[in-house]
Amino acid sequence: MDFDLPSDLTNYLAELDAFIAREIAPLQAADDNERFFDHRREHARTDWDRDGLPRHEWEALLHEAKRRADAAGHLRFALPSEFGGKNGSNLAMAVIREHLAAKGLGLHNDLQNEHSIVGNFPQVLMFRDFGTAEQQAEFIPGLVEGHRALPFGLTEPDHGSDATHMETTAVRETRDGVAGWRIHGEKMWTTGMHVATHCMVFARTSGKAGDARGVSCLIVPADAPGVEIAEYLWTFNMPTDHPRVRFVNVWVPETAMFGTPDEGLALAQHFVHENRIRQAASSLGAATYCVEQSIAYARARKPFGKPLAANQAIQFPLVELSTQIEMLRLMIRKTAWDMDRMSKPEVAQKLSDKVSMCNFWANRLVCEAADRAMQVHGAIGYSRHKPFEHIYRHHRRYRITEGAEEIQLRKVGAWMFGYAGPHRIAGE
Repeated sequence: MDFDLPSDLTNYLAELDAFIAREIAPLQAADDNERFFDHRREHARTDWDRDGLPRHEWEALLHEAKRRADAAGHLRFALPSEFGGKNGSNLAMAVIREHLAAKGLGLHNDLQNEHSIVGNFPQVLMFRDFGTAEQQAEFIPGLVEGHRALPFGLTEPDHGSDATHMETTAVRETRDGVAGWRIHGEKMWTTGMHVATHCMVFARTSGKAGDARGVSCLIVPADAPGVEIAEYLWTFNMPTDHPRVRFVNVWVPETAMFGTPDEGLALAQHFVHENRIRQAASSLGAATYCVEQSIAYARARKPFGKPLAANQAIQFPLVELSTQIEMLRLMIRKTAWDMDRMSKPEVAQKLSDKVSMCNFWANRLVCEAADRAMQVHGAIGYSRHKPFEHIYRHHRRYRITEGAEEIQLRKVGAWMFGYAGPHRIAGE
């Protein structure tokens, strides 16, 4: 068994580092752009008088960083070559995401809003695999080039992680001789709706509450009559781009159906494993950053005439975190490597529990690492002069949003005890 990373991947990490030094770091340093990374100045990113939304200047800076990354051939790395990408593997994306996050916060990789110079484009592959020819022609280039944005309208106020008890409905209705669907309901955490051109709205089209079948996905223009932003939900880490959205008798034509009618939840699950392993790698990288910063500080700080690092009370918690980081890194890379040797259906059938293990443990670990970094740094670590409280506030969300921790644990438990997965016990 060879644990060495492929040379083309390690060479690519060096290429990314050179690009960051040449293009991204100077952009971050220019025109007072550092204000967006000054942890004391949350208001630099947040327009408090505009519902707490991201400031236009902040999002414009992110757009420029992505434009430069795309021009240099990095942004689309994970996409197939047919879309201008480099056919990046799951292993490569996990290693890259960990590498970028381990550098700390910066314009190269700011996970508060899923920004990275190496992008993640799950919806492009959704349109490739489920879209009509017309949808592919409009949305694939639109998503890659940035002039189409489609938030997910899946989660509902009263059901959270349960997408099967969906109260949003879509019923057939013909208007002016055109067959279509009338949508009525409400969605929560429809991230990115403030800049959306459309929204992927999941609605029950048949069946009864609790049925997995009978939920469909429809592409709704964001400016369609009846689409209403009810409120933007302020969060632990601001700014917010997470609204509650009402769809009040919104009509769309038949061509708005995305994928097979009544099989919409297959779309929602299409990229979940890739997303979760990459997000786990990002949390791993951020945890590594917190530990390494704590080690450096403990060696330099000398209260009572000796380095903090000489105290076992400082050493031992960091030793435990470092041990967990090493073990988790191996598991993430092994799981990503296995994913690259399987089709999507095979991953869902054979590796789903391993992906969940990586994801829930990485998200828990980064919170523990950020908390320990605050403790090692003392009062300055708790302050906004250091990034640890920001890292904690951001990554705490992933114990809820990227498949809640309890959902991940439930899946692993079901596979372990034969209630689901490849070793399911008949009749259970």
